[in-house]
Amino acid sequence: MAFPEDVLTEDEHVVLHLHPHWKALIRPILVLALAVAAVVAGWVLLPEGDGGTIALYVIAALCLVLVLWLALWPFLVWRTTHYLFTNERVLLQQGVLSRDRRDLPLTRINDHSMHQRFVERMLGCGTLTIESAGERGQSVLRDVPHVDRVQTRLYELVEAHHDKHSLGDGEMREILADMREGKPLRDPSA
Repeated sequence: MAFPEDVLTEDEHVVLHLHPHWKALIRPILVLALAVAAVVAGWVLLPEGDGGTIALYVIAALCLVLVLWLALWPFLVWRTTHYLFTNERVLLQQGVLSRDRRDLPLTRINDHSMHQRFVERMLGCGTLTIESAGERGQSVLRDVPHVDRVQTRLYELVEAHHDKHSLGDGEMREILADMREGKPLRDPSA
């Protein structure tokens, strides 16, 4: 269930690896606790005999179905949802049985914004929206833990990537001066 490192390029490294906020697990934990309580209550309160045993099996079977549907499945969805920020791109991956992955190169990120409701501010999470050039436009990351810090870190990554892959004013002047003097072009990163 961990994110595979083999999807990274040679010079790429992970800066942030996140799952959705733990608040996504509140309902599955409550469902599990209520299911256990229902089975224990049935075991204690139902009368002895065939009728009580059958009723207990029915309660246990219903609780098992509810736990699988409302507790285990949401946990698996939470565990297999990855928000990965690297020095080159943002990777979004989700899927339990099938897998969807979206790569957003830092060079294509035009804008990013965050939104927090009151409860999300109290819990320290929120929604991060990343707008990128291309067909799909917006990517919405819900329940991002520490969304304010993540947005700031994304801004730093985009700026650092831009600075690394663009020429500064001084470098451009040197290249233009070298060209006027007929000197061969040199690699500015060397």
